[in-house]
This record gives sequence, structure tokens and C-alpha cells, in this order.
Amino acid sequence: MTACLEIKKCFNFDDSVLTHSPVTYRHDVFKVSFVFPNKDKYDGECTRTPDGVLERNGNGVHTTPNGITYKGNWKNDKMNGLGRLEHPSGAVYEGEFKDNMFHGTGTYTFPNGAKYIGNFNENKLEGEGEFKDTQGLEWSGTFHYTAAPGLKLKLDM
Repeated sequence: MTACLEIKKCFNFDDSVLTHSPVTYRHDVFKVSFVFPNKDKYDGECTRTPDGVLERNGNGVHTTPNGITYKGNWKNDKMNGLGRLEHPSGAVYEGEFKDNMFHGTGTYTFPNGAKYIGNFNENKLEGEGEFKDTQGLEWSGTFHYTAAPGLKLKLDM
């Protein structure tokens, strides 16, 4: 199998360059278009590790042949920071990621149109949130993975 890689080199200079410090540090940022052996594709920024390996760091788009797309921030070759993950089923998560997981505040839209807006902890609904069901009813309360005891129906009066 072969992998294709196109690289454009950019430079980011830290504050020491701007203040004319006698020490200059340069962090090379590369714009790449890379096709993995499994046909996944990444277009975006990456940096070189101390071992010389390129890894995704910065902003980029990763797509799979079966239609999954992630657009957002990368750190240490993982989805980290803000991003949007779309699945061909229609499921969409938009929000915070940590180490390739939904983690922090986000919105998950289910394939049937139902939607959860709130907190996530390692891919699980966790903490305060709101759920809008397929009938358009809105519920709020505390979620704990698949359980949400004491949800309250929001009524417009």
C-alpha cells in the first residue's frame, strides 16, 4: 500500500521573536494533504515530534471513505479542542473534544432529529443538559450516561 503526502511549510514564531529576544524559537507548522493506507484523508496542519514524526496539530479535516467527517482542532494527533463530527447516518456532534472523545460542552444531534445540548464526559452525557425529543418537547435536568432521573419538561405558557 502507498500513502500520499503533500506538504507546505509554514512557520509560527513564539513571543521571543516578537520581542527581539536573543533566543529565537521556531515551531514548524506544515499544511498537509495526506491519504492513509485505509483511504482516510487528512487536510490540515501538523507539526513534527522530537522524533521527527509528523502528527496532526492545529486545524484540520479528517474524512473516511464511509462518510465520517471531523472538522476542527487537533493536538498530539487526536481530536482535541473544538470540532464537529458528522456521521453518514445524520448523527452530528459539535463541541469540545479531548483525546478523540466528546468531552466538555457540546451538542449531539441524533439521526432521528432528537438533540442533546449539555455536558459530556468521555463520550457520555454527564451533568446538566437539555434534551429535545422527536415530538419537539424539551426536557432539562441532570444526565448520567443513559439515565436522567428527575428530568423536567419545559412548558411554554
